[in-house]
Amino acid sequence: MSLRSQCERAFNSSPFSRGRLGGGAVPSKFSQRRYLMTTPRIRYAMVGGGRGAFIGAVHRIAARMDDRYELVAGALSSNPENAKASAADLHIAADRAYTSFEEMLRVEKTRADGIQAVVIVTPNHMHFPVAKAALEAGINVICDKPVTRTLEEALELQQIAAKSSAYFALTHNYSAYPLVRYARELVGKGTLGKIRVVQVEYPQEWLTVAAAADNKQASWRTNPALTGTGCLGDIGTHAFQLAQFISQQKVNAVCSDVMSCVEGRLVDDNIHVLLRFDGGARGMLWASQVAPGCENGLRIRIYGEKAGIEWAQESPNELWFTELNKPRQRVTRRGDIGSEIAARGMRTPGGHPEGYLEAFANLYNDIADILIAHEAGERHYLQDWVPSIDTGVEGMKFIQAVLDSSQAQGSWKAL
Repeated sequence: MSLRSQCERAFNSSPFSRGRLGGGAVPSKFSQRRYLMTTPRIRYAMVGGGRGAFIGAVHRIAARMDDRYELVAGALSSNPENAKASAADLHIAADRAYTSFEEMLRVEKTRADGIQAVVIVTPNHMHFPVAKAALEAGINVICDKPVTRTLEEALELQQIAAKSSAYFALTHNYSAYPLVRYARELVGKGTLGKIRVVQVEYPQEWLTVAAAADNKQASWRTNPALTGTGCLGDIGTHAFQLAQFISQQKVNAVCSDVMSCVEGRLVDDNIHVLLRFDGGARGMLWASQVAPGCENGLRIRIYGEKAGIEWAQESPNELWFTELNKPRQRVTRRGDIGSEIAARGMRTPGGHPEGYLEAFANLYNDIADILIAHEAGERHYLQDWVPSIDTGVEGMKFIQAVLDSSQAQGSWKAL
């Protein structure tokens, strides 16, 4: 029996084919995941993400989880030896293991089996030149956040993307958790009533003290020439994007206090921001990388006239929903919660935990559908759920406004 036949037999006997997951019906529009490919895998290259990197491996796992992509080329490091060795680790053919992204794009463009997308997982200062070159070559871009190092670069890249035949996606992966998307639906349906308050925080502890010189992840994240900002761009933009994504309101003004707590550190490591939203809501955002005891504590609470919701990234398989004057309700990640978009992102029955990698894979799966539609000249409905170049520009405007406000002793600044 062929591998495809084995897959078909397994799929036809699985809960997915029967339209059931975790004891409840899974609606067809969103939940028909492409476990069996009707189109070839998307051929992609990676820039950055070689030996010693963290986020590159996460992207590769996410891309492989639903078998939608194939890594065929890469410029995995600015160090030529590391680039070649890293490519060998990942079984990339030697003639497609490049030592510069410029060479990679030039050569791949001429190949009949050339790349269809570039995944950018470099330090922030390289996002703009790589994305610019790829878009101008007509190659789709999947870029880690923040979109660029500066607002000026982001605005220029937005113009380039608008003129390009290629598509640009940004990996704010936390918005792809099933229960985050369910929360967004609750807000959109009016279940919470008019939104009044948005509280979001993202504390970590890993930069509480000065990092060792050989800490590669810390060294570039605390170098303003490579990162732009520190905590603000690294995790503050995640909190900002999540607040806008779920509330479906845009932040239009901020009042902020930006700190650098570690002596000698040249970038921020703790921020407090008051938020005003265009829909009338008010909120607060706290992001910190100097909070002992906090590992990856992204958490959001949203309150409306009728109800409130609460979700925490470290407990992603539950969402707390509370109506006014009623007991709190714990909503778990299961197929019968009545949300098609949430069910689309579930791979296992309720009670079988899914987390960070699966959420990242949801984003990659959605981007694959978007790219297929984009190539056909169509707009896919998932574009309303996947961060884009516009999301990235909003994040950079937020960064700039926060910095401007703090420098002006906390004066309100418009985005």
